Amino acid sequence: MSISLGPSQYGKAEVRVVRIHREQPRHELRDLNVSTSLRGHFAAAHLDGDQSSVLPTDTQKNTAYAYAKTHGIDTIEGYGLALARHFVDDVDPVTGALIELEEYAWQRATVHGAEHDHTWVRSGAEVRTAAIVVEEGGAAQVTGGLKDLVLLKSTGSEFSGFLKDEYTTLPETTDRVMATSLVAQWRFTGTDLPWEAFYPVIRGILVREFATVHSLALQQTLWHMGRAVLEAVPEIAEITLSAPNKHHFAADLAPFGLTNENEVFFAADRPYGLIQATVLRDDAPPALSPWAFRAGPA
Repeated sequence: MSISLGPSQYGKAEVRVVRIHREQPRHELRDLNVSTSLRGHFAAAHLDGDQSSVLPTDTQKNTAYAYAKTHGIDTIEGYGLALARHFVDDVDPVTGALIELEEYAWQRATVHGAEHDHTWVRSGAEVRTAAIVVEEGGAAQVTGGLKDLVLLKSTGSEFSGFLKDEYTTLPETTDRVMATSLVAQWRFTGTDLPWEAFYPVIRGILVREFATVHSLALQQTLWHMGRAVLEAVPEIAEITLSAPNKHHFAADLAPFGLTNENEVFFAADRPYGLIQATVLRDDAPPALSPWAFRAGPA
């Protein structure tokens, strides 16, 4: 029997980078969580403890800060591409780089009825995400996305006609609360696109379809959401959606002599159904080979 080293990578996870653009009296703020991961000729580090080809993870952290200054963060996708290309093009042992980004939303504070130039209030909205892959030879891939987009509709959803066996206790329903905390990732077909223009369009479509599709199942809703995004944005090759079904069960008010016509619920945080789907174009260019694991925490 022989034993060999398989695919490996290393990097710096969750580097908090806050960039304030102060060039004008009205400042701009970008608040990111950046994870880097590198692949390349690093077998000696594992097999022999030889670090001569290893760029320290602390250096990767410092590079993230330096690039926030030298390249700015006009868009998280552009910033991630610059970082990834630096590691692949300028660090000889590196053959591939993965940059994962999360952006935290801030809203300008309103003072005397006007937006303030340099004060913000942290927004409780979803987190915008991006993942950038650059490989030796210049191949690159940009994936945009979001997570923690919490949605709820009080009607317009049902779940009935499902398969039953001796362990099934779930009653059928034609009128239920449907809620989720959506995670979405969409792969672009190019690397030089108007990133900022796409995000509000895609987010708006996802919310619109969730609200307006009369849902026979969360699976059906995800299909409509994904298809609508691809129909509206031809620059997207595929979109993957992950939606935990945040169950709301009607509270039993009968012991108190009260009826409950889908008015009072308890929200169960676990266990929950997890519905996931990918919607893609038949003629979409293939994705770069996925990495074995991600740079940041699961």
